[in-house]
Amino acid sequence: MPFKINMSDKGKSWKIESASETLIGKKLGDTIHGKEISEDLEGYELKITGASDVSGFPHKPGLQGTETKHLILTYGWGMHKRQRREGKKKRVSPKGLRLRKSVRGQQLSEKTSQINLTVLKHGAKPLKEIFPDQNKPKEKPTEAQAPAQ
Repeated sequence: MPFKINMSDKGKSWKIESASETLIGKKLGDTIHGKEISEDLEGYELKITGASDVSGFPHKPGLQGTETKHLILTYGWGMHKRQRREGKKKRVSPKGLRLRKSVRGQQLSEKTSQINLTVLKHGAKPLKEIFPDQNKPKEKPTEAQAPAQ
């Protein structure tokens, strides 16, 4: 099953799909060479910042292994729920609120479906040339396309 890969670079994101088996076994926070994902990304150095599995459970940094675990989380990473009676007050850690959430370990596996990467080092070709279809500036409507008022 191919991985859906989101690469971010200075506020822009680039999406590709790759069936590369070399990503299996890597951990969150590891740096990889762009050539491991695609031949077009030669010279790029990328850092794995996050991932999620086929069920949508996120990979948690610091949690060993590849299997799904059910952790009790307090307010913070992966837990942004409020108590019902709080309403729209300023977002503060609700006192004593803890919920059991399903998360996956930090190691990538064949169950991983989506991987987030950030660009650390650029290669010879800029990303705009590698992915010409993505991140195009929006075209302004011409007079013929503009609705008449």
